[in-house]
Amino acid sequence: MIPPSSRLQFTPDLNICRILNGLWQVSGAHGRIHQPTAIQSMFKYIDAGFTTWDLADHYGPAEDFIGEFRRQVITTRGEEALSKIQAFTKWVPRPGKMTKKLVEENIEISLRRMDVSSLDLMQFHWWEYRDSSYLDALKYMAELQAEGKIRHLALTNFDTEHLQIITDAGIKIVSNQVQFSLVDRRPEVYMIQFCQQHDIKLFTYGTVCGSLLSEKYLGKPEPKGLELTTVSLRKYKNMIDTWGGWGLFQELLSSLKKIADKHSVSMSNVAVRYILDKPSVGGVIVGARLGLSEHIEDNAKAFSFTFDTEDINQIELISSKSRDLYQLIGDCGDEYRR
Repeated sequence: MIPPSSRLQFTPDLNICRILNGLWQVSGAHGRIHQPTAIQSMFKYIDAGFTTWDLADHYGPAEDFIGEFRRQVITTRGEEALSKIQAFTKWVPRPGKMTKKLVEENIEISLRRMDVSSLDLMQFHWWEYRDSSYLDALKYMAELQAEGKIRHLALTNFDTEHLQIITDAGIKIVSNQVQFSLVDRRPEVYMIQFCQQHDIKLFTYGTVCGSLLSEKYLGKPEPKGLELTTVSLRKYKNMIDTWGGWGLFQELLSSLKKIADKHSVSMSNVAVRYILDKPSVGGVIVGARLGLSEHIEDNAKAFSFTFDTEDINQIELISSKSRDLYQLIGDCGDEYRR
């Protein structure tokens, strides 16, 4: 089991694991997933202490997986065991006029698929800031929260400016999900400070750059085209190119390897722990390729060590050589709205 430091009292009623199991991998863009095998491997995660799942309405069968998993938990372990599992979903609507009926119908779909009476956390994403209907959607979700269908409201890939607009509108947001890694440090510009002021947590993805921040790519030639076999690899390789390119990335990997060896952990552990230690970060989402490759034992080691000043200085030295992604791309989530 992972240590108590792996837990966070995220809200008064939700105690979560700070490494969340990401279910984007079941969406179809990372190869086929065999559902019975996948559900069985979900038991391994919760038994190891990784009790918190991150998913979305558009991640293929992810919500259905949670529903089936919950039913199997009840059958094999009793209803009480469900209280130890947290499942955070997302709603990603097409921009346009938002009505209470439309919002409620979509929330009902997630409730039904996940087989729950109330959603632990509904993380809302909106593609088009010029369409301010996102405020209507959030107000209707707040009404559904008051009715008990949603426990907590959250956001995905909102920038600081629009997070402020939502907060100023009186809508209580408990978290925002953003890309944050040793390569992409844009949340440090404005987002973290705003979140600290308003008691909002960050859940981060892309923290291991789709596995690029690992031993597998240390000392290797730059992967191109068909070698980037998943959506994640293509996405984060583009981010690395913008950040500083493959040569600088190899310098970063070499530094991570030294730090990892010193603490007897993996390079991915170093990448994850660095972000976990940042202010306002509630948790890091690590993809779970259910039934294909499991990193349960390795992920647990992210909680087994702490950085010293030398470690931090090594990392900062590499970062100081990189380009400014905030200047090149914009704030968190801006890459989706250009």
